[in-house]
Amino acid sequence: MPHTQPDRSCQLSLFWDEAETAYRFSDRHPMDPVRLSLTMRLVESFGLATAPGVTVTAAPPAGDSTLALVHRPDYLAAVRRAAADPALVDEEHGLGTEDNPVFPEIHSASALIAGQSVAAAEAVWRGGARHAVNFAGGLHHAMPERASGFCVYNDPALAIARLLELGAERVAYVDVDVHHGDGVQRAFWNDPRVLTVSLHEHPSTLFPQTGWATETGGPEAPGLAANLPLPAGTSDAGWLRAFHALVPELLAAFKPQVIVSQHGADTHLEDPLAHLLVTVDAQREVARSLHELAHQHCEGRWVALGGGGYAVVDVVPRSWTHLVAIAAGRPIEPTTETPEDWRAEVYRRTRQGAPLRMTDGADAGYRDFAEHGYDPADRLDQAILAARRAVFPQHGLLP
Repeated sequence: MPHTQPDRSCQLSLFWDEAETAYRFSDRHPMDPVRLSLTMRLVESFGLATAPGVTVTAAPPAGDSTLALVHRPDYLAAVRRAAADPALVDEEHGLGTEDNPVFPEIHSASALIAGQSVAAAEAVWRGGARHAVNFAGGLHHAMPERASGFCVYNDPALAIARLLELGAERVAYVDVDVHHGDGVQRAFWNDPRVLTVSLHEHPSTLFPQTGWATETGGPEAPGLAANLPLPAGTSDAGWLRAFHALVPELLAAFKPQVIVSQHGADTHLEDPLAHLLVTVDAQREVARSLHELAHQHCEGRWVALGGGGYAVVDVVPRSWTHLVAIAAGRPIEPTTETPEDWRAEVYRRTRQGAPLRMTDGADAGYRDFAEHGYDPADRLDQAILAARRAVFPQHGLLP
């Protein structure tokens, strides 16, 4: 059987609109929307889209009043101008650059993705669903005044801003993309209602060159930005060790009412744009852990988003299908074979062979930091300790 015993306590709203695949910068850009289509096809092939307790919903695009919760009016106007003139180069607003080429649907597709994440936040907060997933979202680099790092509108920040608007007093944002969640951190840098936690490759070796352990929040929110930059080459055991050394204790101290998480799949060893050595199995383990933490601290209120990921056939669809399955309370056994109809769809769409199983064959084990102590000569343990020392005392925790 592909699924383990279903968890009947999980209700999932999966936000998806095929029109989100119009978020396509160019034919040669690494953010190929085929990764989204192939993820949804794999979700459907496993029967998750029609499973009891799962609702697939397409929300409307975010309007200007919603986008303005994070983005400046002059930037919104600049994106609309770019949509009308795909040859436009507007470096002030980060548009028409190598990372963020202009395309005709740059506003409409970006607003649609943002609308799904905002609606996901609303569904979870208002009780329409215990969990919500928008794997097309997670565009965490966009700034109030400019596009950055393949991201036009910052849907995670917009989802959090909407939660605050609805009355949430404590929102935890956990970002495990290989790149620092800089746009979300900036949006809530000085907001004591929001804890942002980011695990990412070290800024000395990867865009956006931010996310140092010393970045800990503004004067009104001390210790509410937590960053753990990981050495290039960190693999499953180290990545999981770092996650569990930082995230569970911070969430327990912060006591969030809802968790928003970003699950960029670009930590994977096959990703062409970064330098970590993580497997789908470890990515699945982190999704499972965040699911448990949401039930432990937030009565299950969990909004899970996608993010980066540029191994668009081998990695992204499997990683995010595991995420959807976990959120649906129907986790897929890692050794399960990928469905034949999905493999045929992969070949039809990409002329590439599809992965045969939902695992990379890793065991996703790690040595617990608190239980086994740390090695002062180990670069990873140095990074973990630096992150804990930077923020733990401000939460009443021992580093």
